[in-house]
Amino acid sequence: MRRRSRVLSVALLGCVSLVGAVGCSTGQQSSSGAGDTAKVDGKVSLTYLQKQGDQEYFVGEAAGAKAKAAELGVDLKVVNLGNDANKTVGEVQSAIARKSNGLIVVVPDPAVGPQVVQTAKDAKVALLTSDDQICASGPAPGACAKGDLVARVGFSGEQMGGEVGKRAAAEYKKAGWNAADTRIISAWKQDVTVCGDRVKAAKDAFAQAAGDGVKNIDVATDNTPTGAQDKTAATLTANPGVKHWIVWGCNDENVQGSVTALQNAGVSPDDIAGVGLGAYLACKDWTSGKPTGMKAALFINGKDVGALAVQTMYDKLKNSKDFPAEAFAPTTMVDAATWQATGMTCS
Repeated sequence: MRRRSRVLSVALLGCVSLVGAVGCSTGQQSSSGAGDTAKVDGKVSLTYLQKQGDQEYFVGEAAGAKAKAAELGVDLKVVNLGNDANKTVGEVQSAIARKSNGLIVVVPDPAVGPQVVQTAKDAKVALLTSDDQICASGPAPGACAKGDLVARVGFSGEQMGGEVGKRAAAEYKKAGWNAADTRIISAWKQDVTVCGDRVKAAKDAFAQAAGDGVKNIDVATDNTPTGAQDKTAATLTANPGVKHWIVWGCNDENVQGSVTALQNAGVSPDDIAGVGLGAYLACKDWTSGKPTGMKAALFINGKDVGALAVQTMYDKLKNSKDFPAEAFAPTTMVDAATWQATGMTCS
């Protein structure tokens, strides 16, 4: 099993390094969520339902989806679910009533997965998830049989976490810290499977690159900056005497919130090595010109995911092309000196 995981990681890394690549898949196909959907002869109508639709990453994702839909001549409606899991099923039903041919969903809570899948299946509407996984047979994707996982477009949690962990190890070694007075904060919403995948991979990559002598503290958050800040503040109180802090998490929100809590508690930015995941908040720290504990971030472009999701759904509905089990968009590690060269914008 371990050998298979390494092979898959190499395949993914090779794929995302291809010049001009929009995305790639694991090579496996998935029928879960596809149902008995028929080929669409006329104009394709899609609904993209997103959690936290006002978050910068998801705003970019919606923009990428809209641009790709315009290119393909697809009728696309984007719906912001916020953090309301109950709203998800109602909006799925509304999309079906509008005669959407396909649904792309980013769920606020994976527990609604079975109901979303069944609703789409009963209506014979194609279903694809982006970013977060859902399971057809249970509320927890992590405990789901592979055949029951709904096809997903997003990023490889293993690859992303690995890049974060390697960069954190590089920052740790460059700073010359020692394990005795250094701690790692791993901050994430612990019932979100993809978050767990990212954090685990970060831990493994760090241990491989820097050794496993630095103690890790798991911090359960709601994946928001405020939530991470509050929980990290409590963690600091419980861990006096620590001089240096390494921070990673599921997203930029967790890392920025934790870094803010550390700096508010009087920890110097020089004693913090935060490695974000997203870069959309990290770049704001870098443009401020002020010292920050946010040393680097993995740039993940929501536009790429939105575009890839619409293209994947279009290929299914117009060309009867099976969904891949997972399709991944590329990522790039950036810092204060390099982020602008990637062409990313910071608003």
